[in-house]
Parts: sequence; structure tokens; C-alpha cells
Amino acid sequence: MVMSFRVSDLQMLLGFVGRSKSGLKHELVTRALQLVQFDCSPEVFKKIKELYETRYAKKSSEPGQPQPQQHRSPEALSIHSSYDRGSTVARTSISTTNIDYPALYGKYLNGLGRLPPKVVKPEVRLVKLPFYTTLDELLKPTELVPQNNEKLQESPCIFALTPRQVELIRNSRELQPGVKSVQVVLRICYTDTSSPQEDQYPPNIAVKVNHSYCSVPGYYPSNKPGVEPKRPCRPINLTHLMYLSAATNRITVTWGNYGKSYSVGLYLVRQMTSAELLQRLKTIGIKHPELCKALVKEKLRLDPDSEIATTGVRVSLICPLVKMRLSVPCRAETCAHLQCFDAVFYLQMNEKKPTWMCPVCDKPAPYDQLIIDGLLSKILTECEDADEIEYLVDGSWCPIRAEKERSCSPQCPILVLGSSDVNGLLPTPNSNGENGKATADVVDLTLDSSSSEEEEEEDEEEDDDDDGPQPKRRCSYEKGLVSAC
Repeated sequence: MVMSFRVSDLQMLLGFVGRSKSGLKHELVTRALQLVQFDCSPEVFKKIKELYETRYAKKSSEPGQPQPQQHRSPEALSIHSSYDRGSTVARTSISTTNIDYPALYGKYLNGLGRLPPKVVKPEVRLVKLPFYTTLDELLKPTELVPQNNEKLQESPCIFALTPRQVELIRNSRELQPGVKSVQVVLRICYTDTSSPQEDQYPPNIAVKVNHSYCSVPGYYPSNKPGVEPKRPCRPINLTHLMYLSAATNRITVTWGNYGKSYSVGLYLVRQMTSAELLQRLKTIGIKHPELCKALVKEKLRLDPDSEIATTGVRVSLICPLVKMRLSVPCRAETCAHLQCFDAVFYLQMNEKKPTWMCPVCDKPAPYDQLIIDGLLSKILTECEDADEIEYLVDGSWCPIRAEKERSCSPQCPILVLGSSDVNGLLPTPNSNGENGKATADVVDLTLDSSSSEEEEEEDEEEDDDDDGPQPKRRCSYEKGLVSAC
């Protein structure tokens, strides 16, 4: 039946299932055949039969007249599950058409004289987002096909929500005023089937839902000269502009056609918060202390090929993100280091601006690879007076506490010397004749020695005019005493 369709019939069939209707006839035939082979639902089969019977019924009723092309609006094709439901058409037997299938395949499919083998065409896949749980797939990733040579293109999409989906949205809680946790989101990515794709907007993107334009995330300002500002590509929430009823919704995506191919998909999702992700991580992501201890031993195990033996490794109890004491020590399973960061702040930062990069080694640390270090969590409860610990080769640990400053002033350390006899370094009696506490002389060691020598030379030049003997310099005596001490 499909092989006997004209271009208008093929376009109606492809438009009915939301596939691209542009291209030459052999491209449309190939697309329709793939639909029949791999995704032929009862509705699609019924649509093919109706198109086929409508065409041949008219042909049999008007044998001498050329068949006019039937023009239907895309809305009518997308909304209704049948075509001309109320009309009665005469049923024509398939065997009366005398279709030469091998000849048609040879004509339209690159000269093949037989049915092509079933080849499963890979589909575009989008990466899973931790803050979005997919409930339903409303539209599979579909390529945005330009309709002409213009740089600015428009691609419409029509769909309706089921009563169950409408109920889910209405009964969901509000994350903030006017924003439901269950949402209909639009995701756009490159048309690449080699691996799951991240969200990527095309140039000049604009999204219109029914009769209103939807806001699209703007660009981050760039402080560096010559660096283009970056745009956070996230799912676009369409829920607040949609009809939450059985009515159909029309979405029009405006995009710039500059050579790259993009695909769009519609999803019913539940948006999660950082607190919910943290609770889930605490439930399924805690690594047992004994496993963490075995990992420490593995890190510190003696390598026979290495000339340097590692006897311990220090780990800070301060989060590198916020410079505060860790509360939920966390790191990625793929990270090679033992240093942890705080899961609370890490999830909050990625909720605002998702990067999922480890703040310690600057390598990817996605949510599904995060673990909570059970050993370090235990250490944090037992060691409250230290900000750093050291793991030892046997898996044990010891706290590292900062030594207190012994000097009187941290900025200007001084040396206090008692007045003693130069030869015997014995304490001298005080003014009352008793051997009490020695009088203290204070020497500032932060003075530049070169400046002291220059001052001494200037004093010598000034004293050259005096006839009397020069007095002994006190600083020389003090230097000798410092060296003696």
C-alpha cells in the first residue's frame, strides 16, 4: 500500500506520526517503509488503509479524471487519529492494484531488486539529567528539517496531553510560585546517534507555545575580553503556557539554519531539588567505612617499581568549595584522590549552574558516580578539634593539629635575653645585691642587618672629630650574646 502512495499521501502519513514531510519522493518512501517495518502501530496501520482506500476509491469512481491532491491542515492530521472518519468509501481489494513490488523497490531504493533487509536506524538519545525524572516521552527526538533555503526556519509540533498527564501536573507540588514540580519540557540537542547528547540550543532559537513566546535561558556574561558569553542549555519549561485539558497544544520552534543539524524532544518530567538528591544519595550512595579503609591501604601500598615510599597522606576536613568544615564528605567514584568535598554545597551549586566537575581534580563528577565516604564521615564525628588528618599505611588515621605560636607577636618575633656575665653567662645581682630575676634586654631580630651596619658607619664618621676614645658598641655585645646562646 505504501509503495503505491503519491507524494501527497506520503506527506499525510508522515505528518500523521510527526515525522519530517520534506524531501524527494524516494526519501519519503524510505521514511514511510521504515515506519511500517519498525513502528507500525494499529493507528498507523489504520491510517495507511484509509489513505489507500480513499485514493483508489476515487480513482475507480472517476477513471478518466486525474486525481487531485488532497490538502489537509497539519492540525487536522495531528489531532485526529483517523482520516475522513465520517465518509463512506468503497473498499477495493489490494490484489486488483497489480503492484510490481520488486520493480518499485528497484526504482526508489537505489536500484535494489528485492526487499531491503531490516536495518534498525539508531535514534538520537539525550543524556539523563539528575534534576529531572522522566515520566513520559511525549515526542521522541525528531530532527529539525529546513523547509527552504532561508536562514531562519520554523518547525511546528502539535500534541495533546492525556487526562492522566493533566492530573499529574495539576496535583504536583509547587517548587516556587507558579512553577510545578511536574512539567512538560522541551529539549534540543545535536542530531548525533553515536552517544547520548547534551542539551544544545541552535542559533536564534525562539519557542512559541500556542499564542505566547516562552522564555529561553539567556547568556552568561563573560568577564574575559575576547571570550564569547556562554549560554546555559537546559530543558525549557512549557507547562505554564499549555492547555491543561484535552485541547491540543501547538509548539513552534524558530531556529537558525547554519549547517548543523538539531533534534527536539518533548518530555513529561518531575523536577527534583538538591535536598531530594541529597536524601537519595544518603540512601543509596554511602560507601562502607571498611571499603574506604581498604582504598586507603591500596593508595599507600608500597610500589616495588617506585623509589619513593609513601608513609601517609593528608586529607583536609575543610570543603574546597566553601572553605567550611565538611558535613557530608563526598567524591566521585572515578576520582583518584581521597580528598572529599561537601555534597550539600556541591548539589546546590549544580542546581543553579550544572557543571558536575570535581572541585578537587577538575574532572567530571556526575551525580550517578558520587559516593559518600563512610570512613571520613566517622572521622568527622570523632575528631572535632582538628581540620586535617593523616591516613597511615595500615588504614588508621591520626589528627594533625596546628602548633601554637610561641612568639609574643606573630608579625614581629623577638628574642628576650637576660643580663648575664659575658664570660660565665651567670646572672648578675640586682640593685639590692640579690640574685633575683635578670633584667631583660629586647632585641628585634626583624631589623635588616645591612641597615644596622650602615647606621654604625655613619656614627663612626660623626665621631671621628672627637678626641676621646670611642665607646664600645652595645649591639656588638648583644650579637655575641645571641650567638653564644
